[in-house]
Amino acid sequence: MTQMAASTAHRAHRDAAGSLLELDPELGCLLTPERRSAAARELRVRVSALATGEWDVGRLGEADPAHYGLLVVDGVLAREVVLSMMVSTELLGPGDIVRPWRIEGEPLLLSVTVRWNALSPVRVALLDRRVATQLGAYPEIGAVLVDRLAGRAQRLAVTQAISQLNRVEDRLVALFWHLAERWGRVAPEGIALPLALPHRLLGEIVGARRPTVSSALAELARTGRVVRREDGTWLLTGEAPSPAEGEEGEVVRQRRRLMPEPRAAEEPPHESAPAPMASGRGEELRASFEAAHETAARRGRDLEVLQVETTALRARTDALRRERAERLERLRSAARRRR
Repeated sequence: MTQMAASTAHRAHRDAAGSLLELDPELGCLLTPERRSAAARELRVRVSALATGEWDVGRLGEADPAHYGLLVVDGVLAREVVLSMMVSTELLGPGDIVRPWRIEGEPLLLSVTVRWNALSPVRVALLDRRVATQLGAYPEIGAVLVDRLAGRAQRLAVTQAISQLNRVEDRLVALFWHLAERWGRVAPEGIALPLALPHRLLGEIVGARRPTVSSALAELARTGRVVRREDGTWLLTGEAPSPAEGEEGEVVRQRRRLMPEPRAAEEPPHESAPAPMASGRGEELRASFEAAHETAARRGRDLEVLQVETTALRARTDALRRERAERLERLRSAARRRR
């Protein structure tokens, strides 16, 4: 192994222990003060530091499938999906849950490559099987984690919509304001976006070539809508983009049936459920989570079974991978016979 390769392989993986709620206080936003204090004491996680640059996740391929994943504590990660000669990039930051390992392995029919890059010094906390077991006593934190995953899916959907805008200038403006929703800071001249994103990376996010992005950014700078600062970060001026009046009504809704539906006897219409009451919603949630806590305590014995089932889960995972590989080989053989 060359000296450079050795340096990359052992790049700043300093492990330390810390309280999950001290590292990410928002995870305890639904807890009562007493339960928050207890969770801060009990939930201890291992924290690893990553230096700026490529992150080799190959050694995580054999991670315990019962682990939740990795919580980004601070810094910015780029997840790059490479398909043929095209790259699609997703930006991840504090509070995001990443899981570089998969239960079923990599897809076999459409081959893609996933790369990870730390765009700044990053710290990640391991939510392992032990923490997953402890979280059973704190369903409030589990609800926040699920909400985080839903938020990430929503951001990906918004980014996909941005990439379908006609003009690259419009894509870039929409992307910058989309990123400012999370990372932006109010500045005297406008909204500062403290991310040093190069033209190539911006193109991978909005679906455009780097030269086209450079031309579009030059036009945006000329009109003063987006300005690149000396340190490589960005400044947004003016107002966030919004659809013209009546424009949203012009969007044609999808009315085709994408899957055939079997004929069925007509069913009586369902009665509409009453709208939930807005007032006292926080208290209702808290009471609900208190009840869930009591239920979780009764299920503690079931959670202990996870330790016994991990070995069986690994074996089932390996069998599933072999089955997928055999199925792919049968598809390829059938394709060769039809030629």
